[in-house]
Amino acid sequence: MITFSTVTIVIGLVYGLINVYAAANPEQYRQFALKAPRSMTLGCTLILISTAWFLYNVNAEKIADFASYKKLMLGGFGILGVGSCFYLKDHIGARGLAIFLLLLAKLVCDTGRWVESPLRLIMITWAYVWVFVGMWWTVSPYRMRDWIEWNVGDSGRLRLLSGIRALFGFILVGLGATVFRG
Repeated sequence: MITFSTVTIVIGLVYGLINVYAAANPEQYRQFALKAPRSMTLGCTLILISTAWFLYNVNAEKIADFASYKKLMLGGFGILGVGSCFYLKDHIGARGLAIFLLLLAKLVCDTGRWVESPLRLIMITWAYVWVFVGMWWTVSPYRMRDWIEWNVGDSGRLRLLSGIRALFGFILVGLGATVFRG
């Protein structure tokens, strides 16, 4: 079973390294980031990963009220996820990331539920921000594009924000490796 410590370390490391890259290579990062909200490759990859993850979660759920419908639900959600890659092409990258963030938030909250340290609320709060952002970008995916355009619009701002985000990611790695262990 995956632990809160592992989840925190992996998320912090990935987040930190992405932002170190962004601070070190602002022009390359800018080019990628500006294309991301409409990227078919990124969007379909995230949607298919999220679909598989969601189907795993539904299959693992033990709610008796849905037991007789579980196979129908799994099939329907699977078709919906795969069909999204063919029929939902507008801002698919934004929507794929939004769905992924919602599932990631569930993982963080589920694994962090029984951690004793009040510092767990750093990750839990961040997960709730993902829930808000995930719902917002699902409904209004152009908001992701607007946020990215502001974020990467100025190299100095991009470097500063990326540095702050990288520091936050590495603080999470430290918390996961020390405080949340055990």
